[in-house]
Amino acid sequence: MLQLRAAKVRLPLATFVSMIASGENPDFRPTGFLLRPAFLLATILFSGCATTHELKVDSIAKPRAADAVSYEVRNKNPLVADDSLRFKEAAGYVKTALSGRGMYEAPSNTKADMVIDVDYGVSPPKVKQEMVSEPVYVTIPGQIRTERIQVGTDSQGRPVYQTVTVQDPPSTQFAGFREYLVTVTVYEKYLKLSARENKEATEGRPATEIWTVDITSEGESRDVRKHLPILVAASIDYIGKDSQGQKTIRLKDNAGDIAFVKKGLE
Repeated sequence: MLQLRAAKVRLPLATFVSMIASGENPDFRPTGFLLRPAFLLATILFSGCATTHELKVDSIAKPRAADAVSYEVRNKNPLVADDSLRFKEAAGYVKTALSGRGMYEAPSNTKADMVIDVDYGVSPPKVKQEMVSEPVYVTIPGQIRTERIQVGTDSQGRPVYQTVTVQDPPSTQFAGFREYLVTVTVYEKYLKLSARENKEATEGRPATEIWTVDITSEGESRDVRKHLPILVAASIDYIGKDSQGQKTIRLKDNAGDIAFVKKGLE
């Protein structure tokens, strides 16, 4: 009787794709998870075309917030100097996003309608558990069969044959996926844009807030500079608007809004 030996191994993605593309039959059901080869291959290939980022967005705006169109940008991050290249880069991304909402930076000799405070950074690390899925394979022994082979010749030079038992090489087949928990350290990258009326505080009360947008993105990377164009791009549709609570949005690396922010104002 043919016996199967489970081989729960982690294979490189290229190897996994190659196995499926070569036509090895994944229609094996020990895990109760069945995938068609073509569908599985397409899923792997197309999902790898661009990274998808999940972000949380929360925005509020007062009535007639759209009336304020000219602005002055100010730095609210105490860890970054106002005249640093790091803040200038961040401010450039934000100004590009604001231009996408029909807003513009007020000339130096003109009083802006509003002051926009820009705060961004990365929160302290936190540990969490995530479910990881990996492919499972089984090794199927090769077929056992008999062959008649020549083992020599007799005294008269005639061939002498013998029947021997041989086994074909084993094959590996996709069997499904297994899931398990892993502990990871994640960081929350954040961006906050706050627009307020360009007026002096009166009687100890700050200027009236016009709108705010809070964007966060959680992941294993703590590189906020790399993620800043993504955070800014996520803000575009919510600047000057009320999101009616926190929303979850997804952006791919090749999204138009990200390309627009990176390109900058010309």
